[in-house]
Amino acid sequence: MTAQQRIAFQGMYGAYSDQAARRAFPGATTVPCRTFEGAFGALRDGDVELAVIPIDNTLAGRVADVHHILPDSGVHIVGETFLRINHALVGVPGTKISDIKEIRSHVHALGQCRKIRQELGVNTVVGLDTAGCAKEVADLGDKSIAAIAPVLAAEIYGLDILRTEVEDAAHNTTRFIILARDPLDIANDGAPVVTSFVFRVRNVAAALYKALGGFATNGINMTKLESYMVEGHFTATQFFAEVEAHPEQLGLRHALEELQFFSHEVRILGVYPSHSFRRENDLPAE
Repeated sequence: MTAQQRIAFQGMYGAYSDQAARRAFPGATTVPCRTFEGAFGALRDGDVELAVIPIDNTLAGRVADVHHILPDSGVHIVGETFLRINHALVGVPGTKISDIKEIRSHVHALGQCRKIRQELGVNTVVGLDTAGCAKEVADLGDKSIAAIAPVLAAEIYGLDILRTEVEDAAHNTTRFIILARDPLDIANDGAPVVTSFVFRVRNVAAALYKALGGFATNGINMTKLESYMVEGHFTATQFFAEVEAHPEQLGLRHALEELQFFSHEVRILGVYPSHSFRRENDLPAE
């Protein structure tokens, strides 16, 4: 991976995904995509070399669309990066907070800013991304409509910053995965590694309990386990999991072998370096 690559992200210039991509790859060319599907498609089609996609947030939880798209996307996780999220309430020049009757933002940003929405008691409208909502507010020129968006987006689209740090908690952080068409060939040399994979348990009693038992008995730290329905069946549950280990490590190899006995369709989506944020937790806020 080099800094000069083209990197797809979902949203418009100034979005948090844009900022995360630029922070991870200074000097790279970021390519905005209207939807997550568009970003994945741009990577698959070779229009870009990488994609930076949000996968979960400390306040809003998982980005559900990404968990559904990723397993069958045909691309691979090759890295991760973290970004502290500081939201701002923004409006057209001259707007006062008392003028606001409507706030627009991405569904996750709205979920991260419940307190100010309750304080103002105004209508909320869900948009495709935070920066896009900022541009909508600028284009409309209506003082009654504001957005929750990055400070950078307000600067780009000529909006006033009415209040900063409107998120509900100071720890508000989004984790982004870095995607590529080819998997990363990473050595099992003892360096901190994350392995991401999906699996489906068999529809039998205690299948999940038995499937996960091998990770406990082999001392493998599982940092993430998400479940969601697939193919419209209540009995077809797919799990997205992450562990802090390399598949070639003896413990994880044994755990995955045991997983195969109680599940099917086990697929590794990526093996990649663990970001220092997991241990240091000291990245500056945006």
